[in-house]
This record gives sequence, structure tokens and C-alpha cells, in this order.
Amino acid sequence: MPEPSYDYENVLVEISDGIAWVALNRPEKRNAMSPSLNEDMRDALIAVEGDDRAQVLVLTGVGEAFSAGMDLQEYFRDVDKAHPSVQIRVRRVNAEWQWRHLQDYSKPTIAMVNGWCFGGAFVPLVSCDLAIAAEDAVFGLSEINWGIPPGSVVSRALAETVPSRDALYYIMTGRTFDGRTAESMRLVNSAVPRAQLREAVTELADDLKEKNAAVMRAAKIGFRKSRLMPWELADDYLYAKLEQSQFLDRENGRKAGLEQFLDEKSFRPGLGAYDRDTDTVES
Repeated sequence: MPEPSYDYENVLVEISDGIAWVALNRPEKRNAMSPSLNEDMRDALIAVEGDDRAQVLVLTGVGEAFSAGMDLQEYFRDVDKAHPSVQIRVRRVNAEWQWRHLQDYSKPTIAMVNGWCFGGAFVPLVSCDLAIAAEDAVFGLSEINWGIPPGSVVSRALAETVPSRDALYYIMTGRTFDGRTAESMRLVNSAVPRAQLREAVTELADDLKEKNAAVMRAAKIGFRKSRLMPWELADDYLYAKLEQSQFLDRENGRKAGLEQFLDEKSFRPGLGAYDRDTDTVES
């Protein structure tokens, strides 16, 4: 199968050492998300998911912004004037990449928040599995200052990650906050100096690359789905995910891990991943 070309107007894709760096590319607009950018990003996510060269996806923005949110002219004013069928398509494509694809993505995803992150950008940020921000990144939910409530599923994204007091404070005031504050209220996993951001994200991605891919998929998607289930359903669902992962795992990771821990005494689970270079891997 030929490798994807990744030739997009509004998205840059670079694959290096197993990491797909996927960047919103409208720096002159602080990477505001337009209908055409959403189309490009949807297609890019699908292509990267099927690209064996990419083991981890990092979502970021070109220039000084992660994303300033939705493009007010192209996404709202222009679309408001269009036929209802156009409005439906634009909103569908927006949802497809920002949360439907990302939340069910088969590969680990990391949001690298390199600068401005406003409004609608909170949705893909939260939809990524993990997030690291620059300490001086600027976050904001400024919709209240425009005379509108947060659009799309922004409020739902906040409810997924942030305590209600923090979420309501920034939704109701429209005030901004930095990466350190985002870390303190768990919107991101950590905040680091801007000069160290790419290095910190690469280190995290390299750690994820060491893990068994089939088990990683089962673990992360199992968490996302089961957290909203009653315990009885979650018990059945997660055992099914466990069995599914063993069926799909060509590395026979469970067998290798148990042998290295119990028989060979060469593996301590709390200190890293099991040795995947073993004869338990199927050809």
C-alpha cells in the first residue's frame, strides 16, 4: 500500500521516529478552525491512523498558537447564510475530527499546546488522550464576552476534565489563564517551559511507543467507554475488551509479560514495559 502524501492546505503532517506531528496550519489566523481546515484535519487523522509509520499522534499548531477556536467569519457568519444542508455538513465534519475520531482513535494521542487555545479548541484538546502545554500558553473561553455561550460541545469537554468551580469561573467571566493554571485544574497533564515543550512531548510519546499497541487501544478506549457505564455493564465490557485485546495481539504480550515476570524474573512492571523482542511474537 502506498504511503499517504499528506498534501493539505491547512494541516501539516510530519512523521518522524514513529511520531506523527499533526499541526493546524493557519498561523496568520492563529490556527482558527475553518470548514476547510476541518475537512483537511478529518482526512489527515484518517490517513495517519492507517499509516504504519506512525505509532503516536501529536496534535499541535503552527506558529504561536494551538488554535484560537472557530473562525468567526468562515465557520459562523458565512455558514449562517448558507443552505441548511451546508450548515449540517459543516457541523458534522467539525464533530468528526474534533471528538468522534480523536476520542476513539486507535493510536495514542497527545495535545501539545504551544500557544493560544481558545473556545472550540478545547474540544480537540480534551479529546486527545494526554496533553502537555507551554507554561506561558494562553487559554480562554471568551464566548461570554461576544454575547454567546460556549458553542458546540465545549462545555461538555470542560465537564470531562475540569472541576465545576473552575469551569464555571472561566465560562462565566471569559478571563484567560496560563499553562500552569491549566495543569493545576487538570485540563492538561503538565506544563513546561516553552523551550522544553517539544522535548517533553517527544519523551512522553517515546514512552507510549514502547507499549503493546493492541493492549494500548483496549486500555484507553475501555476507560473512555466504561467511565459512563454502571459497574455491572463496565465489568462485562472491560472483560470483553481484555479478551478482544488478547485475540488481536500478535505479540502475545500477556504471555511474554507473565513469563518474564514469573519465570525469568527479568521484568518489573512498575519500572517499564516488558521486552517485546521475544520469540512469543507471531510471524
